[in-house]
Amino acid sequence: MMKFPKIDFPRLKSKLQVKSPWDRIIISLLSLLITIPIFIILHQNLIDLKWAFNLDRVFIFIFVFTAVFFLLMLLRTIIILCIAVYLLILFYGSVIGNYGFSEISEDYNSMIYTMSDNPFPQDIIVAKLLPFPNKSKIINAIEYQNPKVRNFAIMATTKHFKGIRGYSDYRTIIQCFAVFKEINGRWNYVNDPKEGDYIATASESLEYFSGDCDDHSILMAAAIRSIGGTPRLIHTKGHIYPEILIGSTIDLEKVNYLIKNVLFQKESYGKKLHYHIDERGQVWMNLDYTAKYPGGPFMYEEILGALTLN
Repeated sequence: MMKFPKIDFPRLKSKLQVKSPWDRIIISLLSLLITIPIFIILHQNLIDLKWAFNLDRVFIFIFVFTAVFFLLMLLRTIIILCIAVYLLILFYGSVIGNYGFSEISEDYNSMIYTMSDNPFPQDIIVAKLLPFPNKSKIINAIEYQNPKVRNFAIMATTKHFKGIRGYSDYRTIIQCFAVFKEINGRWNYVNDPKEGDYIATASESLEYFSGDCDDHSILMAAAIRSIGGTPRLIHTKGHIYPEILIGSTIDLEKVNYLIKNVLFQKESYGKKLHYHIDERGQVWMNLDYTAKYPGGPFMYEEILGALTLN
């Protein structure tokens, strides 16, 4: 008969015992911060059992929190040490004006808000883990909540395609195409300094509409997101460019008609649209600075990394 190893519960209990009540408090807070995004992912992906008072979701949250808590307690020595080092780094960042406590709080709140509004919240986590050059600098530079950026986007929507009627389901897409038209019609490509990459913020690029590919992508993404669009940035061979979420392939057919017959007739005449379809069947259309119309030709079609801004 197969013998199973005995679990030494007294020894396990001794491992979970803490020397200081602050250890338990710190581990509890960290467990809660980790549990919330995991719970959102499970909530969006698991079948709703429709139990009274959403008890199924309550049990899921309690189970995840308990599992995370006990795991962190088993590793509490190294966890507490890592937290202490990270707090020192954040304190130093706050003092010198770099990434600090307020920035990490804003990033966490933004992530939770975005995940709760997304049918595939795990994609937000994956996007944050995927390699992307200068990711943190680029994310911070996409100032979609900056009033100057939003006012610019609003100006573009009143300047271009304002009189288009009969496409209410695609109003946001049309307005984002107006932003594309305004930015690409004014963009002047200027190289970075020889010393290395210079990442301009969206509001900075609004002054002269000049910069390289990442500056263009940052401004395009910020302006599009500021009026409700969903942009993403694509990293390819020595290049970064923006794309916009169109929707499904059915939406693509209607957007194709809009571009070729209503919005960009001359620019797109006799040409095809260029886009990517992701693993969920969602269509992302090219908005590169070299394109004369949404869906213009790619400089490089291969995707080495993607930064989605939901």
